[in-house]
Amino acid sequence: MTATMPGPCDTLIEDGRWQEIDLPGLTDRAAAETLAALGLDPRGFEISVLASDDDRIAVLNADFRGKATPTNVLSWPSEERGAAEPGMAPDLPQGDPNDPCELGDIAMSYDTCAREAAAQGKRFSDHATHLIVHATLHLLGYDHIADEDAVLMEALEARILAGLGVDDPYLVVDD
Repeated sequence: MTATMPGPCDTLIEDGRWQEIDLPGLTDRAAAETLAALGLDPRGFEISVLASDDDRIAVLNADFRGKATPTNVLSWPSEERGAAEPGMAPDLPQGDPNDPCELGDIAMSYDTCAREAAAQGKRFSDHATHLIVHATLHLLGYDHIADEDAVLMEALEARILAGLGVDDPYLVVDD
C-alpha cells in the first residue's frame, strides 16, 4: 500500500490505551489495504471504528448478539452483502470517492485484544491490524460460519496481512 492512499476510517477512541499504537493510522491502513486487495478504491468507502474496552464491548455484545461477555471485535454492516452460496465471494459494493459508501461500524476492545496478543505471542499492533482486516471483510459480506466461507475468508486475510507486513495468523507452527 502506498503512503498516499487515503484511509476510509473514522476512529473514535474511548479508551486512551489505544493511543499507544496510533490506532487511527492503523485502522486506515488496514481497511484501505483490505479494500484495495479486493480491487476497491478506499476513497469510495467510510467505516466508523469505536476503540473501547471490555466493559463497553460486553454491553454492545449483549445488546446486539445476546452475549453479555467481552469479545475482541464486533462489526455491523450497513447492509447485508453475503454471498449467495457457501465458499463464494460476496457481491462487493462499488464505492464512489465523490459520494463514499458507508460500509458499517466496527467496535474493538483493548483488553481482549491485548490478552489475545499476549497469549498468542503476537505484537499487539499486529493483532489489532488483523482484527480490523477481519472486521472490514465482514462489512463487505465475508463470513466464516460455514467451513467453505472460513477457508475463503482466512486465505484472504492472510494475503492482505502479508501486504501489511503481518504474519499469517492462521499458520500453525509445529515445535
